[in-house]
Amino acid sequence: MAHQIPEDGTLLPLMEDFYTIQGEGYNTGKAAYFIRLGGCDVGCHWCDVKESWDAELHPLTKADEIAAKASTFPGKAVVVTGGEPLIYNLDYLTKELQAKGILTFIETSGAYPLSGSWDWICLSPKKFKAPRPDIAPFANELKVIVFNKSDFEWAEKYAEMVGPNCKLYLQPEWSKAKTITPLIVDYVMANPKWEISLQTHKFLNIP
Repeated sequence: MAHQIPEDGTLLPLMEDFYTIQGEGYNTGKAAYFIRLGGCDVGCHWCDVKESWDAELHPLTKADEIAAKASTFPGKAVVVTGGEPLIYNLDYLTKELQAKGILTFIETSGAYPLSGSWDWICLSPKKFKAPRPDIAPFANELKVIVFNKSDFEWAEKYAEMVGPNCKLYLQPEWSKAKTITPLIVDYVMANPKWEISLQTHKFLNIP
């Protein structure tokens, strides 16, 4: 998959990029420019961007161009997501963004080695391909998608791996929200180290 992609990260398979409001987790409600990279082998069956999985479908784009476009928007924060963005070396892209005064946020399953210079790391572990243990200590935010009752116990396992200042979020999987959200409410009230993350962009009807 990544054989044509240079290891220095100067070209990346860009699926889409758009300026919007961050919808979930710690930075909810803030203006941000989203950079979605193609390529993922984690394989979450409830993924809402399955078209991101095949990197070959998405054009290799110069990281310089991605950063230059990001800098044209008023909100000086970028969220790099996917797919699974850490398949690629993100050192170059994040250096270019930060040189332009842009904050760098990433959303990752943690299944690949950490690269890039980040102002905020959101670790969202997936059962389908476990995160690397060496990423957890760097996470600023742990966001666990709750699909069924067993996910609470699974979430606690990762809460033990992150640092003491990491923010902990439980987020209902969208298609199960009606049944799962009340369980999350009860769980957070009983375990207040956790907070609830909702996909507010779905309610706002924005990307």
